[in-house]
Amino acid sequence: MKIWQRIIALFAVVIMCVGCSKVPSTSYNPWEVISIGTDAKLLDIAFTGNPQHGYLVGSNATLLETKDGGETWQPIKLQLDNDKYRFNSISFAGEEGWIVGEPSLLLHSTDEGRSWLRVPLSEKLPGNPVNILALGAKSAEMATDVGAIYKTTDGGQNWKAQVEEAVGVVRNMKRSADGKYVAVSAKGNFYSTWEPGQNAWVPHNRNSSRRVENMGFADNGQLWMLARGGVVQFSEPAKPEEWLEAQYPELSTSWGLLDLAYRTPEEIWVSGGSGNLLRSPDGGKTWEKDRDVEEVPANFYKIVFFSPEQGFVIGDRGYLLKYQPNIAAASKSDAG
Repeated sequence: MKIWQRIIALFAVVIMCVGCSKVPSTSYNPWEVISIGTDAKLLDIAFTGNPQHGYLVGSNATLLETKDGGETWQPIKLQLDNDKYRFNSISFAGEEGWIVGEPSLLLHSTDEGRSWLRVPLSEKLPGNPVNILALGAKSAEMATDVGAIYKTTDGGQNWKAQVEEAVGVVRNMKRSADGKYVAVSAKGNFYSTWEPGQNAWVPHNRNSSRRVENMGFADNGQLWMLARGGVVQFSEPAKPEEWLEAQYPELSTSWGLLDLAYRTPEEIWVSGGSGNLLRSPDGGKTWEKDRDVEEVPANFYKIVFFSPEQGFVIGDRGYLLKYQPNIAAASKSDAG
């Protein structure tokens, strides 16, 4: 009887541990949890030339402003014809800022966001704007959800197409610092790349049966890929067409990986569903998990680092994580 009891107990332990996370914990948590107090879905964040002054944008024409580096946020109500606009992207270059959204919307500011002017967009614009990047005085680059890319040098009055044909509906799109793009198809079954000078997007088949969730660039030109089932993969540094072996930072995980960002050339953060946040201190060779934020009732959709000392993770349900470099520095000092 005792043998059967032991077998049953052992079986219960095995069942309980199926899917248990084996990834080690981070030695410190550098993230401060901030509750914005909004029902809107937060989608993007940007700061002006002043690192204390920034904005968050999201669904339902949500625009929030911070003047203390992201500790507190105040809503700003814009005078628009519709309060259902979805603000997809915001970007600043000094005092000049841009917001794009859908249905097709472009807003422009030249006074650090104190006022915003709506700039008309052509009715023939393919798709809805999903990404905007401020490039300098009166200059910006805009991309739509079907892969059309346009550039303006006169404050948005005229836009020049950078690619002749759109790529089709995309799940997400990222731009490298030197102007290259990678776009994941809506169903995640292939991806496309484009770089300045090319006439059209170049399609690529995914390299496994797992659907692609998100892709982007490292500073050294490497591509990174997040795929279903908790897969992280990097391309060969000198051969973007070839991929290194797939990694599974957290085996048997049931949640998805949603975004990846480099804090430094070596330190990588990956966010996911259900309050999951992973860190690699060595460019993706080894991984650890920040379990101090697991209790945050949100999916972490987007990670943005403006510098090694300033970073944010955008979650749903009005949650934001703010990177605290002083805690990271103190922890490393203690470890030393």
